[in-house]
Amino acid sequence: MSLTYVVGHVNPDTDSIASAIGYAWLLHESDSGDVVAARAGALNPQTIWVLKRLDIDAPVLLTDASPRFEAVTRRLDTAAPASPIREAWAILSRTRGIAPIVNPEDGKPCGLITGLSLFNYLSNYVGPHPRSQEMRLAELLDQPCHEACDTNVPRFQAGTRIRDVLNRILREEHNEFLIVDKNGVYLGVTRQRDVLNPPRMQVILVDHNEPSQSIGALEEAELVEILDHHRLGHMSTHIPIRFSVDVVGSTSTLVSERIEEAGLSAPPEIAGLLLAGLLSDTLILTSPTATDRDQLAAERLSRWAFVHNGPLDGETIASFGDQVLKAGAGLSRRDPMEIVSTDLKLYESGGYKFAIAQVEVTDLMQLSEHQEELLAALNNLRQQRGLDFSMLMVTDVVGNSSRLLSVNAPLILDDLPYPRQPDGTRLAQGLVSRKKQLLPTVLGLLEE
Repeated sequence: MSLTYVVGHVNPDTDSIASAIGYAWLLHESDSGDVVAARAGALNPQTIWVLKRLDIDAPVLLTDASPRFEAVTRRLDTAAPASPIREAWAILSRTRGIAPIVNPEDGKPCGLITGLSLFNYLSNYVGPHPRSQEMRLAELLDQPCHEACDTNVPRFQAGTRIRDVLNRILREEHNEFLIVDKNGVYLGVTRQRDVLNPPRMQVILVDHNEPSQSIGALEEAELVEILDHHRLGHMSTHIPIRFSVDVVGSTSTLVSERIEEAGLSAPPEIAGLLLAGLLSDTLILTSPTATDRDQLAAERLSRWAFVHNGPLDGETIASFGDQVLKAGAGLSRRDPMEIVSTDLKLYESGGYKFAIAQVEVTDLMQLSEHQEELLAALNNLRQQRGLDFSMLMVTDVVGNSSRLLSVNAPLILDDLPYPRQPDGTRLAQGLVSRKKQLLPTVLGLLEE
C-alpha cells in the first residue's frame, strides 16, 4: 500500500483535524509520497463550521488500521461473457493464468477463467481422444467465455477487513478471489498468498500518542511517525520511528513550525484551519497551555491566512478566534450523549479506567438546565465503555472557569481542590485545560 495516512485521535477536535490536514499537505509538498489526511471519528460542530468557513473537505474516515481487500487488489483486464475464449486466452497469457469475465451491462463479474477451468472445459469439449478432434480444438477458441468460466469464485468487498474472513479464506479451495464494490461491481482480483500476507497500512499519528485514543487495530499498521503535544502514553513500535512530543498548546503550532522550517507558506485555507486548531486548543491563547511559541505560530498563521481576497480577508486573530470558540460552544442544541462523547479522552491509572469529556459554553448558567440529562449520559457512557468512573468538564470560554460533573468517582477524588456546589458539581475557577490542569490533578490522587 503506497498511501500514508495522517490521523488524529478518536473523537477528534479541531486541532486534531487541522494538524492532520496541515501535516498531510506539508508532507505532500515535501515529496514524501502519497499522503492522505484522515479522521478517526465524527466531526464536532466547531470543526464542521471551520471546514465550511474555509471550504475544505473533511478528511477521509479511518476507524481502524486493519488491512482490507483493496490493499491486495489488482485490476486485471477483463473479457465479456459472450466474447470468444481467444480474448480470454490473450489475457491469461499476460496475467499468469487469470482472466476475469465481467458483464459489460452492469459491470458485475461472472467469474474467472483460469488454467484449471479452461482445462476442465477443454476436457468436456474435446473428449478423451484429442487426436480425432483436431477440428474441435480449432473451434475451441471461438466459443464464448462464459462456457469456460468458473462462476463459483468467492467474492469479497474491497472494504472488508481481511482478518474478518480469514478462516473462510483458509478453508477455500480456490486460490484466486474476485473483489467487488458494495454494489457488486468488479474492481479486481487477488490471490490467496497476497491475502495471507497483506501490506501494513502506513500511519502517522498527530495530536495523540496513546493507543487507547487511537484508531483500532493500530498494531496491524506500520507506524511511521508521531507528532503531538500531550503526555506520553504506552505506545510501542516494531521499528524506530520519528517521535516528537513538545510543550506547546496545540499540534497545529508544531505543524506550522515545520512548514516554516521547510521554507514554505501554507495556502490561506490550510493556514486558517491550523490557526483555528491553535486558537481552539488554547482558548485564543488564554489557556495555561499556551506558550510563546503558540503566540508566534498564531502570528505566522494569521500572516498566511488573512490575505487579500482569501476566505479570512479582514479577520484578526481575536475576531476569528471568537467565531471559532462560539461555533463549538453551547448545550441546548446538542444531544447529551453527543456532548459527553464528542471531546472525550480515555485513561488508565491507579487501577482505574476512566474518561474525561469536555464541552465549551459561553455561560455556565446554562448548565443547570441540562445537568440531570448530562449525568445520565455520563453514566450511560461509563457503562457502555466498561469504565470505573466518568467526568465531564463544562468550560466557560468567556469566564475562564469550569464546572465538573462526575459519575461513580472514587472517594479519593473527594480531595480534588475544587469546591463542591449545592447541586453536586465542582466549581473550578481558572480551570480550562483538561490536559495541563485537570488530568495531572486527577492522576496525582489516583496514583497515591
